[in-house]
Amino acid sequence: MPSLLFVCLGNICRSPLAEGALRAEAARRGLDLVVDSAGTGNWHAGEPPDERAIAVAARNGVDITPLRARQVTRADFARFDHIVALDHTNLKDLRRLGPDDGVARLSLLLDWVPGRQGQAVADPWFGEAEGFDATWADVTAAARAMVERLSRDATAEP
Repeated sequence: MPSLLFVCLGNICRSPLAEGALRAEAARRGLDLVVDSAGTGNWHAGEPPDERAIAVAARNGVDITPLRARQVTRADFARFDHIVALDHTNLKDLRRLGPDDGVARLSLLLDWVPGRQGQAVADPWFGEAEGFDATWADVTAAARAMVERLSRDATAEP
């Protein structure tokens, strides 16, 4: 079963939204996945997602209230098939943190979306609620593309 970990800075905005969007899309399409999220920083560990993230997910039929922030660990690099950063800084940090024997493939979230490769998901933390709507649009586009690719890969395996 494919496993994915989404990583942003504090694990209270972008990565829990990505986790929620992928869980919802995978359930809708009947694809079994292991999905989690984490942050490169630890200052929000144990906290729920930002209330603006909870609100945008809820408006779109996804409940992320049970999620709690945690920091990415070296063990995650062996536990997950894919570790997906939400921006370039977090991808750089993941490359630095990852052990030499890690199996996880690192990527940016929008690398999964045709035509968006190399783009970062903007951090909505310091802005207004509209920024969370833009983040939701990005993570749902990525969730659809991920499920499509992972479904195709699963049917291609012997």
